[in-house]
Amino acid sequence: MNYGAIEAGGTKMVCAIVDSKGSVLEQVSIPTQTPQSTLPKMKEFFENKKLASLGIGCFGPIDLNEQSPTYGYILNTPKLQWKNCDIVGYFRNALALPVGFDTDVNASMLGEGVYGAAKDVQHAIYITIGTGIGVGVMVDRKLHHGLLHPEGGHILLSKDPNDDFAGACPYHGHCFEGLASGTAIQKRYGASAKQLQSQEKVWQLEGDYIAQAIVNYIMIFSPQRIILGGGVMHQKQLYPIIRDRVAQYLNGYIVSDALQDLTSYITDAKLEGDQGIIGAALLGKIKYEKGIA
Repeated sequence: MNYGAIEAGGTKMVCAIVDSKGSVLEQVSIPTQTPQSTLPKMKEFFENKKLASLGIGCFGPIDLNEQSPTYGYILNTPKLQWKNCDIVGYFRNALALPVGFDTDVNASMLGEGVYGAAKDVQHAIYITIGTGIGVGVMVDRKLHHGLLHPEGGHILLSKDPNDDFAGACPYHGHCFEGLASGTAIQKRYGASAKQLQSQEKVWQLEGDYIAQAIVNYIMIFSPQRIILGGGVMHQKQLYPIIRDRVAQYLNGYIVSDALQDLTSYITDAKLEGDQGIIGAALLGKIKYEKGIA
């Protein structure tokens, strides 16, 4: 049995076919333009594919309350052309399939939770640090929602005294995303993370902000594993900086065997960039199984 999957991003829409074992069979990337021009191209990819269901991991904010009249909508997104887009309704009607739906980062958490770095634990978080920052949360092997869904990229951090950058977030300035996203790096230094690879001071500051956020998540969610993904985390020199700062900020307060080995506790994603699309397929699989239960 095969499942359709969409990893919906602000730059591109990744559409794929995934089998029941989590293997990606076919995949295409479609530039994110307007809904009117983009959605029909996505629909065309999935037509006549004999799928059990479709899953969508989507940029947000999104409405995940199935009792809400706007369930399945993209809400107050900065990507203004997609604001109030009924993305679930479109595909449900166009393909006549059950459609699973969650945030893109929750989809990545689900993929890593079933097949990747968190398959052996009950509680984990997935942090993507790229153009923006998002956090997916798994509690008791289930994705966490609540009022809406976690917006962990917007927690407030303490600025380094020598950092005079105002922040890149239009809502919060010096939130995690405003200080440490790929967009923040570009605006602060006038260069991309890749171009700054050899600049030690850049990564010391970046690692400190990521570590601050991680310590906050440890205190709040008490995860058994923390997984880091996204384009900024391709800078592997960040990992030892982050782990050292996390240990410093925790200062021995949390006593756990897991924290004795921060190399395995704070780790990279294991699905080689496919965690979001595999997780999206799993969202569809869950929706399908609920429908036939």
